[in-house]
Amino acid sequence: MPTTRLQTAATLGPVVVDIEGTTLCEKDRARIVHPLAGAVILFTRNFESIEALAALTDEIHRIRPGIVITVDHEGGRVQRFREGFAQVPEMRALALHADAPRLMAAAGYVLASELRAVGVDFTYAPVLDVDYGRSSVIGSRSLGTTPEAVAANARALIGGLRLAGMACCGKHFPGHGWPVVDSHVALPEDERELEALEADAEVYRALSLELDSVMTAHVAYAAFDENVATYEPRLLKGVLRERFGFSGLVFSDDLSMKGAGRLAPVERAERALAAGCDALLYCNHPDELDEVLGGLAWVRSSEFNARLARLIPVGDAAPSLEALRRSEAYRAARRTLCEAGFESAFEALD
Repeated sequence: MPTTRLQTAATLGPVVVDIEGTTLCEKDRARIVHPLAGAVILFTRNFESIEALAALTDEIHRIRPGIVITVDHEGGRVQRFREGFAQVPEMRALALHADAPRLMAAAGYVLASELRAVGVDFTYAPVLDVDYGRSSVIGSRSLGTTPEAVAANARALIGGLRLAGMACCGKHFPGHGWPVVDSHVALPEDERELEALEADAEVYRALSLELDSVMTAHVAYAAFDENVATYEPRLLKGVLRERFGFSGLVFSDDLSMKGAGRLAPVERAERALAAGCDALLYCNHPDELDEVLGGLAWVRSSEFNARLARLIPVGDAAPSLEALRRSEAYRAARRTLCEAGFESAFEALD
């Protein structure tokens, strides 16, 4: 009898682990099979070629069946794999087009179908941060300059992801578009009143039934006593869960980032879980990741299993890249983007 997604999720844990190179070393394998691991995140350092990437994802799935292989692959400047992949335009460029929702859907399908063809299950998209022209890290990644535009374009992008059999992740809750500072290198602060913050968070309320997962913002909010969203239960449990009715998985943003604070690695993980995060990213610091895997106390719940199950691809195995590129749906999506003026990113099809 085939294993269901819920049964698979029940074998996985809350920690998203990363790997060191383009092939697995013994330390990588030990982290992937650790009971607390539930997903793997890939970076540009893990990409050498399409063939090598497919071999890597195949081995990961073989040694830990069902583990969710993830990547930050949004298009524009945040696209981890490039050679041999469609160069998806930046979201701002699509958002400014008169036919934005249609183009968003086409881009989402191209992006997700290519990833699935090489064994990647999930991308952390869409970005739901409003573009105020201030943020040093969001900027052209944003889907719009108003919450309404962001929600409309995100809904279309999510539709394209789903057409390819991929779940979605809205980020960064409750909003990262206003602060100027990059949370990778420092702690951003949002000094605005509650009303302004709630306007940004409205995107999540509008999409609460459509988002499979959400990622938190490493931002300190004045409206919540300068607390970082990743560690603030009033935001994650109160606003997101209770007020908005969100039932999907909540990821912390990368807990190794400067915006996550100077706490010990296990303490960061414990605080994020206590605040309402379900899954924890810990990237680019293997020794600290090992501390989390070795020291985190975690109790599985049926809610966790159901939430994680939504991220596991459903349906038949994805076609190869070669077969995908011959398919009518893929060619139609590529043509849609080319005809809208994005020939520089997408070579014209025969």
